[in-house]
Amino acid sequence: MKKNIKPTRRDFGRGALALAGASVLPAPALAAGKTIKIGFVTPQTGPIAVFAESDNFVLGQFREALAGGLDIGGDKFDAEIIVKDSQSSSNRAATVAQELILDDEVDLILATSTPDTTNPVADQAELNEVPCITNDTPWQPHFFGRQGDPATGFEWTHHFFWGLEDVISAYTGIWSQADTNKVVGALWPNDPDGNGWGHAELGFPPMLAAQGYELVDPGRYQVMSDDFSAQISAFKAAGVEIVTGVVPPPDFATFWLQAAQQDFHPKVVTFGKALEFPQVISSLAERGAGLSTEVWWSPSHPFSSGFTGQSSAELAAAYEAATGNPWTMPLGFKHSLFEVAIDALKRTEDPSDPASIRDAISATNYNSIVGPINFQTGPVPNVCKTPLVGGQWRLENGKPIIDIVENSDHPDIAKTGDVRLINF
Repeated sequence: MKKNIKPTRRDFGRGALALAGASVLPAPALAAGKTIKIGFVTPQTGPIAVFAESDNFVLGQFREALAGGLDIGGDKFDAEIIVKDSQSSSNRAATVAQELILDDEVDLILATSTPDTTNPVADQAELNEVPCITNDTPWQPHFFGRQGDPATGFEWTHHFFWGLEDVISAYTGIWSQADTNKVVGALWPNDPDGNGWGHAELGFPPMLAAQGYELVDPGRYQVMSDDFSAQISAFKAAGVEIVTGVVPPPDFATFWLQAAQQDFHPKVVTFGKALEFPQVISSLAERGAGLSTEVWWSPSHPFSSGFTGQSSAELAAAYEAATGNPWTMPLGFKHSLFEVAIDALKRTEDPSDPASIRDAISATNYNSIVGPINFQTGPVPNVCKTPLVGGQWRLENGKPIIDIVENSDHPDIAKTGDVRLINF
């Protein structure tokens, strides 16, 4: 739906940078010399830098494809992608988003890789009335973590990813295939992800209770902790046989080492964030086999890029051939983020008008490498859900391989293996 175009703060000249989360007076929006500027905020350093490993490959793809310009409404525009490192910090993400808006005068801003990056960037875009697209954050921590109202939503920010209801379904689908006592220990950090997943009303607790699971939650811990003895003791005392959480890779490595040292051997371990990457599993060696996680994208997903025409398998193979590294889930979502952005820009009626870019994003109905993207489908305004299945890691000649072992919600994404208990 078209929204009324009104004068924006971008029309009133430059303002000083504000503290993270504060209102600012932004720069003029008109791109000089027919250049479309796209800002991209990503955690290339810090505890979640593993999410950004595929950045350079994806950026290279799109920069090469856009080298001849971008056609919008019969006119040719140069396209410039400006990258900023969030350093895995919410405050830094807000600061560099302000820099992109005020100093670089971007026409569109993109962000990815957990609420620590996507939320502050989207907040700055909303404050400054700059079109924004984000992904790779469950929609509840992204939307409700920014105090979103489902009745109205946000005006300038759009997001696509799965939700907590999907990850809970994938996790319990894995757990239901294992013989356990259904006692679940939760390791949730005091960060936007942990607070969202552990939310008493919107997160895991009520949904697990409804399915007959007993939840043992020892409370939020501080990210980059070096001692999980209290949590492990609580899990052992309660007879926990399933452990779950959403933690940065360094925290899981510390927890898992201390679990072995303290003779804690759960039957099933299913974590978001940390266990989504083959690099992490490799670092754990034999103790990485049997760990499980959600799978947002893989070479076996039945989707293709509307931009390059590559299938999921072809994109993963091209990445491995170019980098020598194993494919990772963020690869598909980084690619899709730029796919959706370019598609919206091509449909923009007036690229010099931020509201016109915003309206083109809102009208998106696009088949991407991670599935269909349509921001009119909900579950809340300007949010689109993507499919999610469950996976479990195994080692093949020392190489981590993730099998899709749970696909109840999306049978079109084929299973490639069966659930196995961890073999200590």
